[in-house]
Amino acid sequence: MCRSIKTLRGDQIAGEEEVHAAALQFVRKVSGYRKPSRANEEAFEAAVNEISAASQRLLESLQAK
Repeated sequence: MCRSIKTLRGDQIAGEEEVHAAALQFVRKVSGYRKPSRANEEAFEAAVNEISAASQRLLESLQAK
């Protein structure tokens, strides 16, 4: 796993920007692209958006410790 992705669960729910940044790092790691080519840009952005949305739902549904 990418060590630069920080844990987003804590005392406060992570903001949209933090979740998006983590999703971007994850997709970069999985795809091997820092910045995708034009041919792959749509798929890359779609993956970031899907992972971001799923991550936000997860964080919002987790119970406190």
